[in-house]
Amino acid sequence: MGTKNVDDYLTEGIYGSRQTKRSERKQFLGTIRERVVIALTKGQVMTDKGLAKLEEAMQANKGAKLLINGDVSHRFLKEEKALANKYTVPYTEVTNEDADTDIGAVLTYDYAIDKEHIFIDDEDDVDEKTNKNTKTNESFFGKIKRWLS
Repeated sequence: MGTKNVDDYLTEGIYGSRQTKRSERKQFLGTIRERVVIALTKGQVMTDKGLAKLEEAMQANKGAKLLINGDVSHRFLKEEKALANKYTVPYTEVTNEDADTDIGAVLTYDYAIDKEHIFIDDEDDVDEKTNKNTKTNESFFGKIKRWLS
């Protein structure tokens, strides 16, 4: 890139500095995908399904920071904030009126780490819970129903 001229300075002053990958930044709460350690959807944040995985990621990545979607109600974010405080991970609530994203929280670095799998599968958590519940907490009527079917 060459030297800046007056038009470049004026454009930057009016519109702000240029950003790379605008669509990724809108989706991932201001960061880009190559910097993300783990990403939770709004549903996972509201139901606390990815909390154990987030805790593991926070333990393993002490230098990361947590970005939380400001559109999610504060009552759903208590556990995530408590985890961030427990592991001294700085967190920021990001509210972007222009962007509509399904991401609820992102654990990220300021530099690229290129992690391949950043999303948590809901199916794994659901399968583990249902298997555990059917084996240990199955009611008497549930056993009879299973025998008859």
